[in-house]
Amino acid sequence: MDLTMCGLLLERAEELAQLYAERGNWTDVKDTWFDERLSNRSTRGSSQKIYRVLTSRFKNAPTTLPNPSALPEVFEECKTTREKAQVLYFYLVTNDSLVQYVVHEYASRLDEGKQEPLDFSDEALIAILSQLTYSDGDSFDYADSTTKRWCEGFRSVMREIGVLDGQQSVVGSSPSVGDIPLLVAMDYSHESDEEWITAPRGLLYLFQPENRWEELFDRAAGTDAWEYLELHGDLDLRPSEEPYSWIRTEGAV
Repeated sequence: MDLTMCGLLLERAEELAQLYAERGNWTDVKDTWFDERLSNRSTRGSSQKIYRVLTSRFKNAPTTLPNPSALPEVFEECKTTREKAQVLYFYLVTNDSLVQYVVHEYASRLDEGKQEPLDFSDEALIAILSQLTYSDGDSFDYADSTTKRWCEGFRSVMREIGVLDGQQSVVGSSPSVGDIPLLVAMDYSHESDEEWITAPRGLLYLFQPENRWEELFDRAAGTDAWEYLELHGDLDLRPSEEPYSWIRTEGAV
């Protein structure tokens, strides 16, 4: 776990995903990555750190997310940089246990219907981190300066996905969700939990409160990727085909 590398590193992540889609294996990706970095006079240490962080997110991505080789196609369908960030955010949350712990805390509050501001101040984040206990019994214990750098990195992610507005803001709100991130969030939710519709994990990770779910469900059903089916008098929301099949069909929006 790297407390100072919490950011999405969007441009580098796009480059790495493109290389993986082209090369098809991580060995060739690594060789090409460092050859290109060194030819551009990047320091090897910096390149190694970024490569290590991003490949960990991609290599360890759960099957409930799009395969990293498909990300260039996903990014191609995104209309804004924020939409790309909202997609990449899922790879950070599912890989970084500390980010996941903090996001889960805020998601749980939303799921419980708590009407609280999304406070990402140092004080609020540190209060959550102080409750963390590792499997070996140790608690969260890092130097104040390191913890504060991590908090700033976490807030930078919140800015990139649209939760925080402005460099100085520490209290945010539920962001608008682009069409492509919505489809990723929906498919991820569907694949993560059999009872997903009662607490859609992907929407909660994007800080969407329950009073927005119906609107988001309807938006998804308005694409070719999702549909409502009537079963025994009830409407059932489900993917039209296999999850993420919309990527192979060049978008569903």
